[in-house]
Amino acid sequence: MVFDPGARGGAPHDDRSSASRSADPVASFALTSAQDVFGLRRNAQQAAAALALDRQDQVRLATALSELGRDRCGCRGLEVSFSLVPPDRPVSLLVTFTWTGGPPPVKETLDLAAKLVGVHCEAGPAAGRIVVSQPIAADSGSAAEQHARLTEVLKRASRSTEADDLRARTRDLIATLEETRAQREELLRLNEELEETNRGVLALYSELTQELEATNSGVLALHSELDDKRRQLQEASEAKTRFWTNISHELRTPVNSVVALSTMLLATGSPALTDEQHDQAELILSSGHTLLSLVNDLLDVAKAEAGHLEIHPEPVDLRLLVAHLSGLLLSGHGHDRVTLVTPHLEPQPTLVTDETLLIRILRNVLSNALKFTERGEVRLEIDADPEPPVPAVLFTVTDTGIGIPPDEQGRVFEAFYQVRGPHQSGQPGTGLGLPYARTLAELLGGSLTLTSTVGVGTRVEVRLPDLGHAYTKEPQNRKGAP
Repeated sequence: MVFDPGARGGAPHDDRSSASRSADPVASFALTSAQDVFGLRRNAQQAAAALALDRQDQVRLATALSELGRDRCGCRGLEVSFSLVPPDRPVSLLVTFTWTGGPPPVKETLDLAAKLVGVHCEAGPAAGRIVVSQPIAADSGSAAEQHARLTEVLKRASRSTEADDLRARTRDLIATLEETRAQREELLRLNEELEETNRGVLALYSELTQELEATNSGVLALHSELDDKRRQLQEASEAKTRFWTNISHELRTPVNSVVALSTMLLATGSPALTDEQHDQAELILSSGHTLLSLVNDLLDVAKAEAGHLEIHPEPVDLRLLVAHLSGLLLSGHGHDRVTLVTPHLEPQPTLVTDETLLIRILRNVLSNALKFTERGEVRLEIDADPEPPVPAVLFTVTDTGIGIPPDEQGRVFEAFYQVRGPHQSGQPGTGLGLPYARTLAELLGGSLTLTSTVGVGTRVEVRLPDLGHAYTKEPQNRKGAP
């Protein structure tokens, strides 16, 4: 076994596989006998240790080179060389077998070596070469340091006997067995930890399952309770609707009688009344009309909540509607210090809707404004609303009244709710005006919004779409209308 140290550095290398990259060898050996093969195994293990490869990589490299050397031993011109590639930044150790004559390598030997290290074989009919590559860790030192350590180790290479090789194999086997035993003990420990973790996971899963079942039972019970409450609320709502409907019908009969009798007393052909009797009859008639209007509102609210209130759209003459509202409101209220301002509609916006329900909406909004305005004005404005997608008409009622506090503005749309305060003194009401008006506006496909400032006044906007495109103009009977 002849040692031939090579020069440091080497020729430039290309980007192909490691088997085809060239570099000047650090050392070369001639393999002519079995003892040279034994020495190759020893030198390979020492070289791997010098390059900071771990114990397993050392054994794998030495075993692979030993098997390949044993297979190639006897070939003419057989040499093995050690080199580092690339020369300027070592990342791999290359061990190259070359021969000039002899049989090709045995496939089983190449397959065995390939399981341990990287192997590239180029064999012809006689000559050939086998390149073995072993990656080197990046933290094993600089290129110069690696080259120096490898050269120093291979310079000290000595011949080895078969007994030396057997002793080295025995040491490797013992070390491998020790490492295997340590790995087995570590594996047993990890298995025990895994089993303990699994037991904890199973216990946690069981606990979570029980909690989930308990939660599900609670959710089911809550759903059942909510269903019961929903049924109770539905029954209560239906009972309330039935009560309002029945009481409204029951009240309308005597109220209609009062109105009819009062009208008869004031008729031209009736017996003459004294001035006091005439005033009292007019008071009875006015109160009867007010009570009848309230009963009709209650009945419509009940019908709307029950979904039985029908709408009958028809073209509305807004000028006549404004005149009707003015006469109705001014005749029922004393407004010495409050002026009702109505618009002059030239030209008037086009609107197809339910005129009766529209009158009730505006009557409630305007009467509410007049009721809580001590001085100043209540103004009604009517404008075409150009906002898409459906043509609409915007009715705006503004007043200079007492206003509504911010925290009360949402609650004024609750049925029977009234804002408490000194302004309530001498102002009768049910708290149905605004809720009833909003219900009817939404029933007509529109909206009712309110803004207010305490001490300044209130602004109510009613936006109603033109229903002419969605309904026919044929006359219809209003079922159950008051």
